[in-house]
Amino acid sequence: MTPQKITFRNYLFSTLALIIVGWGGIAALLYFSLPFVWSRWGFFVLGILALTGAALPVVYFLHQRFPSDPPAGSNVIVREAMWAGVYAATLAWLQLGRLVTLYVILGLAGGLVAIEYFIRLREKANRISPAISDDNPS
Repeated sequence: MTPQKITFRNYLFSTLALIIVGWGGIAALLYFSLPFVWSRWGFFVLGILALTGAALPVVYFLHQRFPSDPPAGSNVIVREAMWAGVYAATLAWLQLGRLVTLYVILGLAGGLVAIEYFIRLREKANRISPAISDDNPS
């Protein structure tokens, strides 16, 4: 049985839902609320949704353009898009307090890349390799 090829159609509904809820929520938040604590948390959560939805097609395209061995599954593509959303929303959150510097940008990016690298390394280690039988000598 061959594995099913993943197309972008599998991600289309979730991408549109994340983009509409995220950006629509940010627009409503900016229009209807005052900058109190819960509004800032709402901005952070809706920012993660909006930026994850925007990053999902980019991450899918990059995995199609530069395939890996073994090929990235749906969970990897969604997880990496979520990392991009968390990264950008965290930078936007820190920018509200004027805390973003070049070292913060690079340190946060390096930390998230290292986490993803170790997760992928663990997934490769848990993959079951094909069994070779020695019963039939050639």
